[in-house]
Amino acid sequence: VQMLAIAPSKETECRETIKKICDSFAVSPLAREVLDAASATSSTKACGGADGINAQDAYFLQPLDTIYGIGYRSSWWTQFYCILWRSWLSVLKDPMLVKVRLLQTAMVSTLIGSIYFGQVLDQDGVMNINGSLFLFLTNMTFQNVFAVINVFSAELPVFLREKHSRLYRVDTYFMGKTIAELPLFIAVPFVFTSIAYPMIGLKAGVSHYLTTLFVVTLVANVSTSFGYLISCASSSISMALSVGPPIVIPFLI
Repeated sequence: VQMLAIAPSKETECRETIKKICDSFAVSPLAREVLDAASATSSTKACGGADGINAQDAYFLQPLDTIYGIGYRSSWWTQFYCILWRSWLSVLKDPMLVKVRLLQTAMVSTLIGSIYFGQVLDQDGVMNINGSLFLFLTNMTFQNVFAVINVFSAELPVFLREKHSRLYRVDTYFMGKTIAELPLFIAVPFVFTSIAYPMIGLKAGVSHYLTTLFVVTLVANVSTSFGYLISCASSSISMALSVGPPIVIPFLI
């Protein structure tokens, strides 16, 4: 979009650039593929009967009065697949954010493990272990709530425009975005628990570690869902950030 835009005070230069891009595309192999696909689709629809419906139509947007009878321009599965793919691409396009979150998690878990390092089961040790477990909950809650609290607030205008265009349903949008970000919300508690658990000296054994990892993962994903709830209920990012902590703290306690 930026390359094809006409910038103020640079109209002539921009138009020349756009012409070069369009001319280059016109003779490219991709342009020929698009032209062949369009020609094949047109000829297939012409031979497809009165309504022009055929097997290839699943890959193209339908008019609002569709064969699916649900008022949307594609099937449920097509909507879900496209939203999932788009959301996954948005995750992959920002690898630095993923690295920063994992690094932040590793640093916080190392800090907590260093403070509560090597606890023993005496009176002080039990109190310290209680404190460390509460920090497990605190870190997983706030880190995941504020990681997603701006997601829907930021994308609301785009979502409303596409929803009003009958491109997809609410459930396909929510499920696609949630599943695309699920690997990160599983990796973060795994990194946190794997570092802090042995450093603190919590109960040894694979089964105990897996139980803790399971609970921490559940806490992280419930917090993520709660962050989604706050984001959906807020009209702006600033409101979501203001409302979040007062709502989260009572549940945390």
